[in-house]
Amino acid sequence: MTSDQRPPKRAERGGLAARISLGSGQGPASVEYLLILGTSILLTAFGVVMVFSATTVRSVEAGSGPLGDGLSHLVYAAVGIPIMLIVSRFSLAWLRRIAWPVLIVALALQALVFTPLGYGSGGNRNWLSLGVISIQPSEFLKLALALWCALILWRKRDRFGTFWQVWIPLVPGALLTMAAVMLGDDLGTTMIYVLVLIGAMFFGGVRGWHIAPILGGGALGIGLLAVFSPNRLNRILSVYQGNCLEDYLSTCYQPLHAIWGLADGGVFGVGLGNSKEKYNWLPAASDDYIFAIIGEELGLVGCVVVLALFAILAVAIFRMIRRTDDVYIRAAAGGIGMWLIGQALINIGVVLRVFPALGVPLPFLSRGGSSLIAVLVGCGVLLALARRIPNTAAVDAAAAVQTPAHKIVR
Repeated sequence: MTSDQRPPKRAERGGLAARISLGSGQGPASVEYLLILGTSILLTAFGVVMVFSATTVRSVEAGSGPLGDGLSHLVYAAVGIPIMLIVSRFSLAWLRRIAWPVLIVALALQALVFTPLGYGSGGNRNWLSLGVISIQPSEFLKLALALWCALILWRKRDRFGTFWQVWIPLVPGALLTMAAVMLGDDLGTTMIYVLVLIGAMFFGGVRGWHIAPILGGGALGIGLLAVFSPNRLNRILSVYQGNCLEDYLSTCYQPLHAIWGLADGGVFGVGLGNSKEKYNWLPAASDDYIFAIIGEELGLVGCVVVLALFAILAVAIFRMIRRTDDVYIRAAAGGIGMWLIGQALINIGVVLRVFPALGVPLPFLSRGGSSLIAVLVGCGVLLALARRIPNTAAVDAAAAVQTPAHKIVR
């Protein structure tokens, strides 16, 4: 074989993307794959560092040393990332095959919350004690719902023109999962389920007039649940309270300390580990309000970095949706994307007092094994979907190298 006949080197076939192989039968990694993988690992690492910082006081009070809770979160990250990479190898056929079993198992675990194995915290009964560990089944139910919705929409892809063909069994099944969580009085998580359903339907190609009743019904249901719950109503009204200091020791206590923490941080922050609010001033410093600790310790710069990483993740997901006509990929990516990005925006909005306290964690960053592992498994599914998106830049580069210049038609 002459030098002119030698196949092009890997480095000549699309740069870095071409050098990352996805295994037998797969081409080079797509840009979307690399962006999702990179942002998920960076956000997880960022979260581990911030949980170490935010939990020092809590860990000392619990008698486990200043690194106790941080080490636990690190273990969850060390378990979740390999699981994410394993799930990323799943084929579309396998993801479709496990959708029903995963949903059934997740609902069964959620049902166990209402047995003696379950317990409540913060006014919600959504935790399950399994001896040495406790889990929150509702976190895994988010992913199960996204996979199941994608499967149903994929099977109904040729019948989107008929209202009842789209709705049955999609909407009743989604309502069942929402009811299972609302029985534990967790309205915030239920709202995320609504986002998953709408995201799967919208990006899966369902017509707007099929989705409009869900939006209207969801808004009405949330309004009624708020009106008939004095606790929820007070939290909602506190957002619009001009002088929240008047209610400092009640519903305004945590939101005020979150804002004060962000204000203290300024542009560059007070320094990693130097937060004052984590000294029991901000009760959920490492959980739902960890964004306030990020703002206090790392300032506006740290907050912008977090927002930028979530923005890159959103761009990668929506690029993937735009570049495929496969209903299953679009619906699954849309449902998971609305879960991750929507929940992040809601959590940050709560910290900024744009929304009332809803009790939803910040994906990747909040302390909690169930939330982190569920999010990483969801990213594993996104990576599995992204493997089906070809890297057109690498393919075009390879074709250009292999095609003699005089045969290229311009």
